[in-house]
Amino acid sequence: MKAFGKILGLFVLGLLLVLVALGFALTHLFDPNDYKEQIRQLARDKAGLELVINGDIGWSLFPWLGLELHDTTLASSRTPEQTLAELRMLGLSVRVLPLLRREVEMSDITVNGLNLTLNIDEQGQGNWQGIGQPAQREETASDPASVAEPAQDSPATVTAKAPGKPLKLDIDSLDISDARISYHDARSGQQLNAEGIELKTGAIREGVAIPVNLSAFFGSNQPVMRARTELQGKLLFDTRQQRYQLEDLRLSGETSGEPLQGKTLAFSAQGQLQADLDAQTAEWKGLKFTANQLRGLGELRVADLHDKPRLDGAFSIAEFNLREFLEGIGQTLPAMADDKALGKAELVTRLAGTDNSLILEDLKLQLDGSTFNGRLGIRDLRRQALLVELKGDTLDLDRYLPPASEAGKAGNAARQQQVSDTVRAAGSAGTTPLPDKPTQNAWSEERLLPVDSLRNLDARLALELGSLTLSKLPFANVRLKATSRDGLSRLDELRSELYNGRIDAQASLDLRPALPQLSLQPNLSRIPLERLLQSQGQQLPIRGLLNLQGELTSQGNSQRAWIDNLNGKLAMEVDNGVLTDANLEQQLCRAIATLNRKALSSDPRSQDTPFRTLKGNLEIRNGVASNPNLNLNIPGLDVRGNGDLDLRVLALDYRIGLVIEGDKGAMPDPACQVNQRYVGLEWPLQCRGPLELGAKACRFDKDGLGRIAARLAGDKLNQKIEEKLGDKVSPELKDALKGLFKR
Repeated sequence: MKAFGKILGLFVLGLLLVLVALGFALTHLFDPNDYKEQIRQLARDKAGLELVINGDIGWSLFPWLGLELHDTTLASSRTPEQTLAELRMLGLSVRVLPLLRREVEMSDITVNGLNLTLNIDEQGQGNWQGIGQPAQREETASDPASVAEPAQDSPATVTAKAPGKPLKLDIDSLDISDARISYHDARSGQQLNAEGIELKTGAIREGVAIPVNLSAFFGSNQPVMRARTELQGKLLFDTRQQRYQLEDLRLSGETSGEPLQGKTLAFSAQGQLQADLDAQTAEWKGLKFTANQLRGLGELRVADLHDKPRLDGAFSIAEFNLREFLEGIGQTLPAMADDKALGKAELVTRLAGTDNSLILEDLKLQLDGSTFNGRLGIRDLRRQALLVELKGDTLDLDRYLPPASEAGKAGNAARQQQVSDTVRAAGSAGTTPLPDKPTQNAWSEERLLPVDSLRNLDARLALELGSLTLSKLPFANVRLKATSRDGLSRLDELRSELYNGRIDAQASLDLRPALPQLSLQPNLSRIPLERLLQSQGQQLPIRGLLNLQGELTSQGNSQRAWIDNLNGKLAMEVDNGVLTDANLEQQLCRAIATLNRKALSSDPRSQDTPFRTLKGNLEIRNGVASNPNLNLNIPGLDVRGNGDLDLRVLALDYRIGLVIEGDKGAMPDPACQVNQRYVGLEWPLQCRGPLELGAKACRFDKDGLGRIAARLAGDKLNQKIEEKLGDKVSPELKDALKGLFKR
């Protein structure tokens, strides 16, 4: 028995020696470099690869099946002239005996100098197409194999197709260095590059955390961008369950390029990445991210990975200086009235997205002391269609609008100086000659709308605000709905309260023509006129509640252009108003004293003149509003007029008639006491000059006063005829005599 065991041992030892000798002979007597052409033909026939091995092939057989390639190039057999990959060196080895157990035990895999080039030609064909597809041999109609019925699978074939034991990986490490990947699309000119790729891992074993360290430089030409990135983490995978996880992920880097205007964005992200391909889900948990001074937290989840991906999650951004952040990434902000605007921003929201949309749901945004809630995002990524649905507490929009330009300030100052000179010349008693109309335009020529941006805007906006400050006007309970697409913007609804009054309006802005076209349908109810004008720096001597309706059109892109091209109709009414610092009564007193041939005992005192209503219709043509039916009802007086309001220079030119309704009270001076002779007469008044003058721009028409005096004289003479003749003369003769004296 011992002899048998000894013989068996010697046999096994001899067998091993034979195997070792065979391996030595194969690796030393057999040179694979002699078969490069056969290997090349095999790659072409079986894998559709055009393989060129310029360097030597190194190999080992047992106990490691090793392979080492140098200076190798790959291309698709369909486009052999277009190199797909170049490889400086590839080294790997596999332990032989574990392969029999469907276990892959490998030593270090080393890849150096990989250059992968992916190109798409102008016909949309990629240089990788055809790889993995064996070359098809030519077949003719006479070839029996070409028309034979497909053979049934043999039992051996079926057995081979049956699922076997899962493949088990065990690799000591993977080391990729000095690698490069480039992509170029000849149709669009788009080019993407990843250079200096360095990938190092620890031992690769299923179910065990694998240290991973990846770094690379990325670039693109549309737009021109460069980025440096580094990724660290621990990779776990389960091929049977199709689950993959990257723990303790740390991604960092920085980028610069054309969109950043030469500035640099430093970024980082941390968290846990998980993917379950069987459930078609991927998650990023414990997300922490930074972008320059911006700091945020969040979680993301993607479902239906293989069908229609759906994104949901949540994130929050701590308070940061939005102005500094935007300037730090090269985004030039327009000049704003408040240079500290956009100083504080904070955001909490939930994400919802698809392959063609990204919406921030349940959003809470704090910006410069204002708080907004709602949703916003891009509802159509292909069209860049924006969606904004927000509710806010307060917003001072004046802070974000452009400041008044120096040219605009100079023009306004020139007009104000001209008005001041006119006011001083007019005096307060109305005894000076009729003022001239101002000539200085009252409106700015600065551009107001970013036309190019608005032309491309595709947006839907719904906004509700507790308070809104715009052009110094304090709007309250604002409700706004607007849409914009293909160069046409519509204000479908604007409702607001202003100084306890109401505003309703609709408007449109058409940017398709060369000059922007505007239309506006305002509806104002009980707006305090004096507060409205004072907020715009206009000091008009009138108070009251304004009611206004109309339809207006204009064109251009500045205040001056809008006013110069303003056309339309307005119906206006002012209730319970006051003409402040008005001298209508004093003007009337002076006219009556003149007819009474009496001198005023004192200079007229300026005082306010209350009125019940002021109303009229305005027909506007190129910035000039014609008013044919002005009616102003003052206690004791009925004022009627017609004339023009030149909105371009804020001037008036009116002819007004004052009708005394009766003795409603004492006049301010005994010399102008009203008697029944003056009741019902229309006293002619002419008003001309800056709107700021109000009633100070009005003077009585001397020719009109002469006609009134002649009429009064005729009435007095008729009265004497009546007293002298009594009933002694027939009525026909009396009428003839009265008519004669009137003439």
